[in-house]
Amino acid sequence: MPIDASLPFRPVRIAILTISDSRSATDDKSGDKLEALLSDAGHILAARAIIGDESDLIVSRLLGWIDDPDVDVIITTGGTGLTGRDVTPEALHRLDGKDIPGFGELFRWLSYQTIGTSTIQSRACAVVARGTYIFALPGSTGAVTDAWEGILATQLDSRHRPCNFVELMPRLTE
Repeated sequence: MPIDASLPFRPVRIAILTISDSRSATDDKSGDKLEALLSDAGHILAARAIIGDESDLIVSRLLGWIDDPDVDVIITTGGTGLTGRDVTPEALHRLDGKDIPGFGELFRWLSYQTIGTSTIQSRACAVVARGTYIFALPGSTGAVTDAWEGILATQLDSRHRPCNFVELMPRLTE
């Protein structure tokens, strides 16, 4: 997947939301990993928070960031599993955005290379809501790394060809 080095890199402003009933700022390894990956790639950390696995809390935080002109992309980590407390995909669907089905499909294919059939327990997904991309990842550092290195690093790079998410940003609210 080629990067056209003749084009300028355009950093995007990314908010990270860790969704967990048990994590805190001192042990949020997935959030830390995401922050390092996006910073190393040249993007801007716009905001970062940790909230519990409560659908209303998730929706409220996402809506706040969607309405913030300083946030282009939101990446969540956690809450995509199958247990009763895992409600991140349902919260994203409450935003009334457009699903990006290929994201979850590709994530599970990439994850299969690492963890085999256990990947079917992930409900990783993505939507675009009111002009903001939202990617919901599982809560492990391995999943965050797979998603970033296998999908987001190139799709959030304005130089990636033949196309990328960044070049669509000005047209997302048409």
